[in-house]
Amino acid sequence: MRGWILSFSLLLSQMLNAQNNYQDLIDLFFQWRDFEKPPMLNGVPNYTSTHFDHSQKEFKDLRNRLDAIDTTDFSTKQKIDLQIVKAEMNGYDFNYRVLRPWERDPAFYQTVWMYESDVPAHEGPTNHFTIEFWTYIFPLSVDQEAELQSQFDLIPFMLDQAKENLTGNARDLWIAGIENFKQQDINLRHIKELIGNNNLEMISSLDRALATNQEFIFWLEDLAPSKKGPSGIGKENYTWYQKNVHLLPFTWEEEVGLLKRELDRAWSSLKLEEQRNRKLPDMVAASSPEEFAELSEKSVNHLMEFLKNKDIMYIKSNMEPALRKHMGKFVAENDRNFFHIGMHFDPLPLYSHFYHWFDLAQVRDEPHISPIRRGPLLYNIFDSKSEGIATGVEELFMHMGLYDNSPRSREIVWIMLAQRAARGLGSLYAHANQMTMEEAGKVHVKWTPRGWMKREPHLLKFEQHLYLRQPGYGTCYITGKYVIEGLITKYAKAQEDQGRPFTMKEFMKLFNDAGNIPVSLVEWEITGTKPESVN
Repeated sequence: MRGWILSFSLLLSQMLNAQNNYQDLIDLFFQWRDFEKPPMLNGVPNYTSTHFDHSQKEFKDLRNRLDAIDTTDFSTKQKIDLQIVKAEMNGYDFNYRVLRPWERDPAFYQTVWMYESDVPAHEGPTNHFTIEFWTYIFPLSVDQEAELQSQFDLIPFMLDQAKENLTGNARDLWIAGIENFKQQDINLRHIKELIGNNNLEMISSLDRALATNQEFIFWLEDLAPSKKGPSGIGKENYTWYQKNVHLLPFTWEEEVGLLKRELDRAWSSLKLEEQRNRKLPDMVAASSPEEFAELSEKSVNHLMEFLKNKDIMYIKSNMEPALRKHMGKFVAENDRNFFHIGMHFDPLPLYSHFYHWFDLAQVRDEPHISPIRRGPLLYNIFDSKSEGIATGVEELFMHMGLYDNSPRSREIVWIMLAQRAARGLGSLYAHANQMTMEEAGKVHVKWTPRGWMKREPHLLKFEQHLYLRQPGYGTCYITGKYVIEGLITKYAKAQEDQGRPFTMKEFMKLFNDAGNIPVSLVEWEITGTKPESVN
C-alpha cells in the first residue's frame, strides 16, 4: 500500500511539474493576450461596463494560474518573462479599478493615426481598433482600398459606442480630448483629398465618418460644462501603478524629489556651460530648407561616425537608414515648437534621442527569442527603457565627446533635460490633483529655459494631456534615465571587481538585447540579481 502511495505521489509530482514548466507560461501568455482584446460589438471592440464586469472571473482565473506556476527550475530570463506577464495583468487590473480610459478619457476612442510612434506602441491608452494610415503607400492596391474602406465604415460604430461608455466626470481629460477629434476631422479630410475621385464608395464612407466625428465633437462640447471632477489618479494610486505595473521603485513623493533634482542640475549645468562659452559666437539657426538639409546631413554623418569610432555601439546596417527616415524638415522660425527650435540650431541633441529608431529597427529585424518580449508590452510598460535610454544618451553621448567641436550644442542638451524635468513635475502635480492640466502646463513653461516652451501651445497641451492620460509617462524620461544610470554603475562595478574594463559598446549590446522591458528587469538579466523593486 505504501509503495502504491509513493508511486502515485511521484506520478502526481511529475504531472504538476509538467504543468508548471516554461511552456505553460508561454501558453498562458497567449491566452492572456487573447483575453485582453475585448470581443467585438457591431464590428468594433466592446468597451461596455457589462463586458468588463463579466470578464472579471476569467481574468482572476488567468491571474491565479499565473501565480500557481512553479518557477523553481526557471532560468533568470524565464523568471523575467513571468514578471512581464504579471506586470501586464496588474496593468489590466489598474485600468479596471482606477484609470478606466473607456469611461473617463474621450481620446481613448481616437481611431485614425497618421504617424508611426517612436516607441514600440502608441503612447497612452489606445483602443484595439486603430487605423494606422501611415502604413499605407499610395497608390493603394485594390485590397488596401477595400481594407481601408471597411475600417472607415466602422468609425461611426466606434463613436456611437463611445457616447454610451463615456460616463466619467474627469474634466481636464474630457475637454482636452475634444482636440483629438478636431484633429481626427482634419486627418479624415486630408485622407479624402488623397483619395480624390478615384473611389466614390470610399469617399462616401469617409463622409459618414466625418459626419459622425463632427457629431461626436458637438456631443463632447455640449457635455463639457457638466464635467467637474478631477482627472488625476491621486498619489497612492500613482505610486501603486509605478511599482506594480511599470516596476519602478519610486513613490509619488520620491519622483517629485528626483525631478526637482534633475531640474536643478539641468539649470545649473546650463548656466555653467553658458559662462564657459561666453566668449564663443552665438549659435545661428538654419534659416532656409537648404541650410537645414546641410546641417542635418552633417549631423547624421557625425553621429554615426562618433558611435563607431568611439566604440559606443555595434553599428548595424539598419541603423543609419532608420535615422535618415526621421531627419525632420525645415520649419519657418515663427512656427517652431520647442524641439524645432533646438533642432534648427543643431539637430544632434534630438538625433541622439532618435536612438528610438535604432531600437525599433532591432525590434523589426531581430525579433526577440522570447515571444513574451517580441512585441510591444501593454500599457506602455516599456516606457522606462524606451524613453529612459533615448533621454539618457543625449547626456551620455555628450559626456563621451559628441560636442567636442561644438561646445554651445551642450547648452541644448541641458535645455532639453530641463524641459523634460519641468513637464514631468507638472504632470506629477496634476496626477495628485494639486493642479489642473493648465496649471501643470504653466510649470512646464516656466521652468523650460530661454522661453522655448512659450511659442507653440499645441505641443504643450499635447504633452500634458498625454501625461494625464498615461500615469508615469511624463516622468519616465527622467526616472528611466536615472535607473539606467544606476544600472551602468552596477554593471561597471561588477566589471571592475572581475578585473575587466567597462566598455559602453558591450553594455549597450546587453541592454538592447534584453528587449523593450522595464529597466528593473533588464538589470536583473544583466546582473543576475533580482532588484528590490521587482516583487
